[in-house]
Amino acid sequence: MTMTSSRYQICTRCIMDTSDPDITFDQSGVCCHCRNYDRVMRDYVFANAEGQRKLQAAVAEIKAAGRGHRYDCIIGLSGGVDSSYVAWLVKSLGLRPLAVHLDNGWNTEAAVRNIENIVTLLGIDLYTEVLDWEEFRSLQVAFLRASTPDCEIPTDHAITATLFKVAMRNKVKFIVSGGNFVTELMVPLSWSDGHTDWKYIRTINEKFGDRPLKTFPHYTFFDKTYYFRLKGIKLVSPLNWIEYDKFAAIEFMKSELGWVPYGGKHFESVYTRFYQGYILPRKFGADKRRPHLSCLINDKRITRDEAMREIQQPPLDEDTIDREREFVIKKLGISEAEFAAIMAAPPKQFREFPSDTRSPPLYHVMVQSILTTAATIRNRMRALARPKAARATGDGR
Repeated sequence: MTMTSSRYQICTRCIMDTSDPDITFDQSGVCCHCRNYDRVMRDYVFANAEGQRKLQAAVAEIKAAGRGHRYDCIIGLSGGVDSSYVAWLVKSLGLRPLAVHLDNGWNTEAAVRNIENIVTLLGIDLYTEVLDWEEFRSLQVAFLRASTPDCEIPTDHAITATLFKVAMRNKVKFIVSGGNFVTELMVPLSWSDGHTDWKYIRTINEKFGDRPLKTFPHYTFFDKTYYFRLKGIKLVSPLNWIEYDKFAAIEFMKSELGWVPYGGKHFESVYTRFYQGYILPRKFGADKRRPHLSCLINDKRITRDEAMREIQQPPLDEDTIDREREFVIKKLGISEAEFAAIMAAPPKQFREFPSDTRSPPLYHVMVQSILTTAATIRNRMRALARPKAARATGDGR
């Protein structure tokens, strides 16, 4: 049995608490995120011999699909821990990646240095997609004005769209991701929802932005179906198949790749650092260190007491807040008065805006139905063909 409560409560295993409005606890006080973590680790993470088999099978498939092409896989590269480690991993596995970086105007010096070191030392080609700053600025400001706790969505969506575009352009079937369940699973949906939903993103910009999105990289529900079901593009997450110790990965990359630490998770971006370190906790009461530290607790990389001590410290010191607040406001082209109004506005949620997630477009339903029917027919034809093939080889009895 699970319980919800209007009073403050914190998980007895991790440090997730009622700052997530949708959190529930069992009779032992363990939260729903920990229970889900257990399930996902059991069903989808294989840091064992089975994981090695899955990894080697994926590598063989990637190499086979990439024969005759310059690259056999696409990797995203932000300069952060996960994407940097995946860059090293795919090279060590003998793959031929093309690295893709999205320049949204907010890179830290550490991120730029990490990217340069990695592609140079590992001999990886790099493609950089530079966003139209005025369009992207408008979209970021629109999300701030919309008052939803998911202002990283424009960047995340553009990264995925760019990976699709580059894969198609280079006739590559595999996108290898640094995404992983071990360190990223426990972020509440109430804090971040709508990353893949172009209707939601477009609606936010139309309502709160100041210019149309003419060049912004994006993809629709139909595009996802086209890429995955019709063009056969596959997403591979190898960190789910190895013993991924983030702390060990950092030390290895510092030693071997000249990798430079940049602070908190995803702090390779100036905007992310300020958003997660100031706007999210001050306006929404959401501290993303909670899910990140809670993953490390569940992965037994840190203790709950260590996480509690860290979460009691402010995510950013006041000098950094003052400096980055001024920088971000100026770069976004808004006034101090508007930023104060944004911070004071009542929080809203993804579900309060139109979205394809809530109301899938008719064409999406039709295409999915056609593809499902086609797959059923194809499977039946294969089943009928098997007895004929067996008779032709003399194996039918």
